[in-house]
Amino acid sequence: MARREGPPVPKPQKREARLEQKREARPERVVAFRLGISAESRAAAYLIAKGYRILARRWRCPLGEIDIVAARRHTLIFVEVKARDTLDEAAEAVTPRQRQRIAGAAEVWLAQNPQVAFQDARFDAVLVAPGKIPRHIPGAFET
Repeated sequence: MARREGPPVPKPQKREARLEQKREARPERVVAFRLGISAESRAAAYLIAKGYRILARRWRCPLGEIDIVAARRHTLIFVEVKARDTLDEAAEAVTPRQRQRIAGAAEVWLAQNPQVAFQDARFDAVLVAPGKIPRHIPGAFET
């Protein structure tokens, strides 16, 4: 195959503009991301204070994301962290679709981590609101 000689062909301007827009996150998305990271850190610290060992944070796979994977004694927990203005709003924020995605991600996590020994596994939630102590809800949902 013959090589093309001469100067490189410039890319269309539209593509460059799209890439530039992708690089610059919208301010509201940045605030939401930072709020989520902060809430997950508060939730992890709270679980550690309750005697849990954090095994993974923000674990992702094609099926979904698990905010926190933790263990205490022989119990493994997959934790969904929700931050809202009030704890009640946070409690209502876990949708059935999110529950399915978390359950699917948990199956993948278990398959990729066969060395983790446990007798029981469950899905918990930690609710976070400004100025409040996080609320841990063991067995928040079933799959």
